[in-house]
Amino acid sequence: MEAAPSRTHAVRIASYIAAGLGLFLVLYLRLLPALLAGLLVYEVVVSTAPLMGRKLSGDRARVLAVALVGVVVVGLLTLLILGGISFFRNEIGNPEDLWQNKLMPVVERARQQLPQAVVERLPDSVDALRITAMDWMRSHAVTLQLAGKEAARVLVHIIIGLVLGAIIALSRARPTHQIGPFAAELSLRSARLADAFHNIVFAQIKISLFNTLFTAIYLLCVLPLFGVHLPLTKTLIVITFVVGLLPVIGNLLSNTAITIVGLSVSLYVGLGALAFLVVIHKFEYFLNARIVGGQIRARAWELLVAMLLFEAAFGLPGVVAAPIFYAYLKAELEAERLI
Repeated sequence: MEAAPSRTHAVRIASYIAAGLGLFLVLYLRLLPALLAGLLVYEVVVSTAPLMGRKLSGDRARVLAVALVGVVVVGLLTLLILGGISFFRNEIGNPEDLWQNKLMPVVERARQQLPQAVVERLPDSVDALRITAMDWMRSHAVTLQLAGKEAARVLVHIIIGLVLGAIIALSRARPTHQIGPFAAELSLRSARLADAFHNIVFAQIKISLFNTLFTAIYLLCVLPLFGVHLPLTKTLIVITFVVGLLPVIGNLLSNTAITIVGLSVSLYVGLGALAFLVVIHKFEYFLNARIVGGQIRARAWELLVAMLLFEAAFGLPGVVAAPIFYAYLKAELEAERLI
């Protein structure tokens, strides 16, 4: 009689070890983009497929509905990625125009605003700016080549993750069969990880959309009313949304970029942008506490500590993974009534 509970406990412990080892390997083997892409597709398909499943009867019909939704989701996300790449290429435009009409005016305005010690280090002309950039590229040629290969590898991992997420969501729609206790425990670990991803990412998307909306209003409406037009406005808005998907630290990154561009126009524009963004940042903390903190019952400082620890261990991927992994850990601890 006592052997069965003991065996069940051992199986659960083994599933915890397997799940922890799997999450560690995801970061160690640099597979985080594939995991996040797969979880995103899985959650979107699982959330939308029941809407079609209700209109169709039979297991085969529901499987077909999930497959159709999966194909649509993967296709839309792939187009979104390619569209983002195309947007930045179009925003940069002609390289000569980038040098002459975008970067150099920013440098010229910065020369009027910054201290003399900093101005002496700035290029005097477009040719000097180009030469400085070319020298930097030559001295970092190996690094840039590796960065290009890394970007291609990440893109391939994302596409594979999108497909795997759709396949796993499709298999979930099939009739369930009897599975062993270890597989059942691993399935429970995976379900809680998916829930943690859903709670963190979809809540953070809402916060990022709010932050991007008010930033766009400030850049496209408020500043033009005072006759101020910041360079690279559309790029700044896109960057605000993308980095805003990172809890806490994302808003700091976007604020820094906008403030620097504002300082290139004038000191008062930079300070005004900083003041406006600080107000939005403080309001975002309130939203973060209400939305993200409410979902996983964690405060902003808890997420920040987790992000610092993961960044020290795994670098930038650790910063991205920390909120999700922390939410998953807390869900497991709460399920075992340890916290």
